[in-house]
Amino acid sequence: MSTQAAAPTRREQILREAARLFAERGFHGVGVDEIGAAVGISGPGLYRHFPGKEAMLAELLVGISGRLLTGGKRRAAEGEGAGLAPAEVLDSLIEGHIDFALDDRPLIILHDRELDRLRDTDRKLVRSLQRQYVELWVEVVREVYPRLAEAEARACVHAVFGLLNSTPHLGRPGALPGRAATAALLHRLALGAFGGAHGVDGDVNRAS
Repeated sequence: MSTQAAAPTRREQILREAARLFAERGFHGVGVDEIGAAVGISGPGLYRHFPGKEAMLAELLVGISGRLLTGGKRRAAEGEGAGLAPAEVLDSLIEGHIDFALDDRPLIILHDRELDRLRDTDRKLVRSLQRQYVELWVEVVREVYPRLAEAEARACVHAVFGLLNSTPHLGRPGALPGRAATAALLHRLALGAFGGAHGVDGDVNRAS
């Protein structure tokens, strides 16, 4: 049985290049022809996959919000099914978000800069998915740190997301430690933030 990842579809290639170009030059600084050239097809050929740039942007931002929520739910369910302690489930959630923060930096930039360009219905959907993702974390965080009130836990989750989502601003890729070292650093910082709010040193096993 092959363990190779499936090759990206043409639609996925288009979205990946659109995200990169939008992040580098802004939504209005990129034309359909340029996105097409990046994937080796004519600009008009893109219309067989998307009706326009706005549809690409919506699929990118709605899509990543949905994938984060789905991934978080899967990690929480797998942890519960395996009988993991809440602290281990929190570790898994942090790891999943770090993967996003390190591997999908253009989408973080897009969310910060371009969310308001979405239609109201798409923007509301993004916000709804994000709220569900936050509440998933809040539930786990309060199991790990029971002295945190719900509002405090929610504020901590938002703060940790801000910390993890700072990756586009950490400097040139070559100036950073390797991926594994950066991921480990971000993980320690996230646990330290939760532990500091709870009044412990960040070691979730000491929370009470």
